[in-house]
Amino acid sequence: MADYIYVVQMDIPNEMEDEFNQIYDTQHVPNITKAPGVHSCVRYKLESSDVEGTARYTAVYEIDTPKTPFSVGWLAESEKGDWPTKIRPHTTNRSHLVLKKLG
Repeated sequence: MADYIYVVQMDIPNEMEDEFNQIYDTQHVPNITKAPGVHSCVRYKLESSDVEGTARYTAVYEIDTPKTPFSVGWLAESEKGDWPTKIRPHTTNRSHLVLKKLG
């Protein structure tokens, strides 16, 4: 297990959810997990929150270092497929967190 996780949260318009999930699962995740320092990705959809405005979708990536999501390899993989042109421009309410495992 990696010492860090990278958490990405975002929203997508309701009418794009099917395309978003299809491209995320079949293109974006397989591409990103090829980048050096990335071990896995698990995606989640929000069921409930006590914080208004919480993004509906979350992806949790296990990564080697806090720099991994900003590396040449990650950035190259994130530009492949339909993600950068068909999906990314429609995402909103994005947040990016790098967390270090304790203990």
